[in-house]
Amino acid sequence: MKNETFFETIKCQDYKIYNLNFHNARIAKTIAKNINLSEYIYPLNAKLLKCKVIYNENEVLSVDFENYKKRHIQSFRIIYNDNISYTKKSTSRDAINKLFNKKNNADEIIIIKNKLVCDTSIANIAIYDGYHWLTPKTPLLEGTCRARLLEKKQIFTKDITLSMFKKSKKIALMNAMIDFDILNTYSLV
Repeated sequence: MKNETFFETIKCQDYKIYNLNFHNARIAKTIAKNINLSEYIYPLNAKLLKCKVIYNENEVLSVDFENYKKRHIQSFRIIYNDNISYTKKSTSRDAINKLFNKKNNADEIIIIKNKLVCDTSIANIAIYDGYHWLTPKTPLLEGTCRARLLEKKQIFTKDITLSMFKKSKKIALMNAMIDFDILNTYSLV
């Protein structure tokens, strides 16, 4: 972990900072040290802002804000990779970027690891089985939105196969910026 840098992407809107306790908890888990992000984040305006905090095991290195524009995602390419690991939100995303570059004409990828659905390149995923929203038991990264929804029992963990994914009634993507975004139409390409 020496010299490794990590980051948090935090939603800010109307001068509010969203889900800060979940971001603080992930930082504590990542570097085994508490950092209170509220001491570093001061939203600049009321617009929807993406705040990116870069830190290492010793300190917060930078805090940047940019206006946020949601990506339009309607198509996915299934990508298989049993070796990828991204358990800490590291600034080194080379392995994920290599997989994303295989998307061809799709908008996004769905990563399958050890025959199970994991994540997309930018978000955790959930499927609706007709009764419950289910998210992978072993995602690549335990996202802060995912953690909040699990705590509220709005989603539940389960091993999700590709067959289960294809049979699901609906899917949703979730991350700090898009919250829980249900996709009414999507395709696998």
